[in-house]
Amino acid sequence: MKEKFISIEEAMKKGKGKVAVRGWIHRERGSNKIKFIVLRDASEIIQIVLERKDFEKQWKDIDKLQVESSLKIIGDIKKDKRAPNGYEIKAKKIEIVGLSENFPINKSLNEELLGDRRHLWLRSRKMSAVMKIRSTVTGALHEYFRGKGFYEFQSPIIIPGGAEEGPTLFEVNYFGEKLYLTQTWQLYAEAAMYGLEKLYCVAPSFRAEKSKTSRHLTEYWHTEMEVAWIGLDELMDYGEEMIKFVVSKVLKENKKELEFLGRDVKKLQIVLKKKFPRFTYDEVLKILEKKKKIKVPWGKDLRTIEEEKLMELYDTPIFVTHYPKEVMAFYKPRDEKNPKTARCFDMLAPEANGELVGGSERDTNIEELKKSLKAKGEKLKDYQYYFDIHSYGAIPHAGYGLGTERLIKWICGLDTVKDAIGFPRTMTRWKP
Repeated sequence: MKEKFISIEEAMKKGKGKVAVRGWIHRERGSNKIKFIVLRDASEIIQIVLERKDFEKQWKDIDKLQVESSLKIIGDIKKDKRAPNGYEIKAKKIEIVGLSENFPINKSLNEELLGDRRHLWLRSRKMSAVMKIRSTVTGALHEYFRGKGFYEFQSPIIIPGGAEEGPTLFEVNYFGEKLYLTQTWQLYAEAAMYGLEKLYCVAPSFRAEKSKTSRHLTEYWHTEMEVAWIGLDELMDYGEEMIKFVVSKVLKENKKELEFLGRDVKKLQIVLKKKFPRFTYDEVLKILEKKKKIKVPWGKDLRTIEEEKLMELYDTPIFVTHYPKEVMAFYKPRDEKNPKTARCFDMLAPEANGELVGGSERDTNIEELKKSLKAKGEKLKDYQYYFDIHSYGAIPHAGYGLGTERLIKWICGLDTVKDAIGFPRTMTRWKP
């Protein structure tokens, strides 16, 4: 077939006349005289009608076609209210490109079996819709930061020490040396910040957390930024503006995908209209006790259940600031006005989506850094380069990290972050 092929979406926009399309069988049914095929490509689905009288020589092969066989079709497109999406193509020519038999995906499969067949489940319309939104999200993140004058900066994946808790590090045998997969780009970004001032990255991070929740991956895409000369309030301004920029892009570019996923877009539109509330940890404890009858002992980090109960009260993300210093990462500085707390924040998402963004000012007091690292059982020699960073002209600076899959999960209205990435890696899932 030498005809110029167009996408199904383009064919539907044309609306009538001769078209040439190609794709995979999404569904099929029919009789000995007529065959109805719903053809799928990356853009849309459309009904194809094949009548036996037009394909007598090929009918034996056509009659055997099953889901996911690949085809090229030439025919006439017209409106038909009975057809999916309101259009159908009456086929004039068909070329069977690749056969498929007994495709191992069906509605009865559970999450675990779909995970085993992830390489095939990516063909589903649900996963295609999510991956299109994911592409918009990651593109928007790059666009936002570059539009704000940030430089993209990459850091090593293999590192000598951690930045969060030691037990969540993945160990790597590096030519006989014990090294680790990175948990964050931050420590190296702080070094580069002294030259670039405003920098960001969208890259994988790794956390060996023994968690099976709907919000955790062991390998995830981490959107991080670091900025010179700013404090906590300005950092939160960046975070709020970034989220609104991304949501706005998805609402504009992925209406069809959001509709297919059944997402209530009003819950996203409201995010663009309101300022995100900001509360201290102390204020949150009072809110939980008063409005949700939950008493959290001071000094305890907020658990998933407490975050979810809190977010039942809000329809936009909120900031929670000034968590207890002792439960925070070593690089988060004490607040001078209340030394028991750190100058940091978490941005929590509504609809039980938990933490989206975590950020802080950075501690440049080397003795305080050493003290915090020792308290967490870390080896100071692994962080000598980090002490050097702040030994030559240290300045105030701050940064945050966004769990990109968590943002996609919330935007799409998904049940789990595992559906927000093509091939998820979890405590129990490392293949395909």
